[in-house]
Amino acid sequence: MTLSPPETQVAQSTVLLTGLNPREAAAAIQSSQEKKLNDGAFFFMEGDPAHNAFVLIAGKVKLAQVTADGQQVILGYLVPGRVYGVIAILKDVTYPVSAQAVGDCKAIFWDRTTVNQLMDKYPRIALNALQIMSGQIQQFQNTVKDLSTKRVEQRVARAILRLARQSGRKIDSGILIDLPLSRQDLAEMTGTTLFTVSRVLKDWEKQGLVQSKRQQVIITFPHGLVSIAEDLPAPHQPDFEIPDQVCDL
Repeated sequence: MTLSPPETQVAQSTVLLTGLNPREAAAAIQSSQEKKLNDGAFFFMEGDPAHNAFVLIAGKVKLAQVTADGQQVILGYLVPGRVYGVIAILKDVTYPVSAQAVGDCKAIFWDRTTVNQLMDKYPRIALNALQIMSGQIQQFQNTVKDLSTKRVEQRVARAILRLARQSGRKIDSGILIDLPLSRQDLAEMTGTTLFTVSRVLKDWEKQGLVQSKRQQVIITFPHGLVSIAEDLPAPHQPDFEIPDQVCDL
């Protein structure tokens, strides 16, 4: 398995390998395998036996879960360097979510036997894996809390701001969420309907908060979205910077 220098840098920067020296990180990466998927393919499906832990090297991955009534809820998107499927370090468990490629993707992965051998050799990996799982559980709990306690406008604002933190980039007109993000995706992230998301985005466009096109959202007034997400008084001065408090959403 051979990675290019930029891909190696992504792999070495992953939280799973934090605390390892360069030689140890290189050895861990060398023991991994490579997986490439085309747009729309699945790394794993919810309910599949959890055998492999992944680090995304290129592309983006959508995490989703199906509710008891059959509705898909998008829990978030992953960018290069993020870890997923790390629950595979445990025995006899299934994946709690599905991981689907958004665009062409490349990842490295370790099967359970290999990752457990690495944890025996480098105990810091075990600590990192537990911290990753803890963070993911908290993130999923926050998503469920948002769905059950926040107004729909708050839920949509918080979802857009989370995505901006993960994959936003500045352009002349504001901050582009660098994902093929449809209104249906936003509906599935926020537990509402396509009609409601369309209405909310249309209202925000009139207010100058966002620009919404087919599978594209541009935030033109981040502070305005933060005020909605946190139920604060509306600010007046536009600013293309994403405020620090978005990190906590």
